[in-house]
Amino acid sequence: MRRVRYQVACSLDAFIAGPEDDFDWIPPEPEFDFEALYEQFETLLMGRRTYEIVRAEGESFRGKEVIVASRSIKAIDHPGIEVVSEGLEARIRQLRSESGRDIWLYGGGRLFSQLLQWDLVDTVEPAIIPILLGGGVPFLPSPAARRRLKLVRSRSYPGGMILLEYAVQKKRS
Repeated sequence: MRRVRYQVACSLDAFIAGPEDDFDWIPPEPEFDFEALYEQFETLLMGRRTYEIVRAEGESFRGKEVIVASRSIKAIDHPGIEVVSEGLEARIRQLRSESGRDIWLYGGGRLFSQLLQWDLVDTVEPAIIPILLGGGVPFLPSPAARRRLKLVRSRSYPGGMILLEYAVQKKRS
């Protein structure tokens, strides 16, 4: 079974983007192997806003399956990606049941919150950046589901970034 992993850069005060959706506050970390991380995933799952920001930056998604949760954009206008406007929960359950590499919940605090509610997030992997933004796009917007996490691993980097990996404890039925 494929896992859904929320792997995202986050300020120490829990924002994944600045007030203007900016992310220039995320410095390069020479010892962090982004390519190795990227290769762990076959599918990138994101909300519309994240997709539009990343696309505007010229990201090509380099051979990954890209799924965008959106009710406002149309697939015909975005060739090469799958737009899911209805039945998102069922689509993600289907993806998780298939064989292959993991699914990267690539961005979108609201999408993270929704998937957490549906019990569809397997790991939460914040890369804590040593900065206080004071505002912006929250890591987990309110209201959100409460979930216990179990620390799987952590690693600190010379530039001050700390990469954490937590397994999400599933809600009790």
